[in-house]
Amino acid sequence: MSAERCCLIIDAAPLVQQGIKRQLEPDWEFEELKDGAGAVDLLNSVGRIEVAIVEMRPAGSGGPSGTKTIKALLEAQPGLGVVGHGGRVERHAVAEAIDAGASAYVSKRSAPGKIRTAVIAVLNQQSYIDPELDHLIDRAITPRQRQILQLFADGHSTEDAARRLGLSAETVRTHAKASLPRLGARDRAHAIAIAIRGSLID
Repeated sequence: MSAERCCLIIDAAPLVQQGIKRQLEPDWEFEELKDGAGAVDLLNSVGRIEVAIVEMRPAGSGGPSGTKTIKALLEAQPGLGVVGHGGRVERHAVAEAIDAGASAYVSKRSAPGKIRTAVIAVLNQQSYIDPELDHLIDRAITPRQRQILQLFADGHSTEDAARRLGLSAETVRTHAKASLPRLGARDRAHAIAIAIRGSLID
């Protein structure tokens, strides 16, 4: 990986920020914030952030929640790779991160190297959730996600699916991306295969 890559770390604890940086150096450069306030402005001003690691802080804890931050970042830059990180109640944090649009999730109790695995996965447009958290994940996909995967399985492109459903191509991509961690899929093709095996689509 090139050292030109830039990662945004959003976490209130300086020690956590330092630990994440230690796992990713020397391949990455970093921008750091204690919470999501100003994250979109920073994203726009830096212009080359490829991955954001976002602490899943709850609403009312000072600063925007992890969910709100992820949604705002992805609205500003839909192709951004997002890793949800930690949370007071892990089960809720995993679901909130995925539902907000994160492609990966790593607990603050996960082995240190897993944050690097998650970052590489989202950089490659894949999903990753620490396997030790597998029992916390709701594997159900939404009716819209099922509908889109069915169209892909039938051979339709993103643009075709968007036209048929009256959605923008970016919205279709967002739904497809959100289905990956729910299914435990690496990429779109894997998601389709899992959905077929599970009789979620034909």
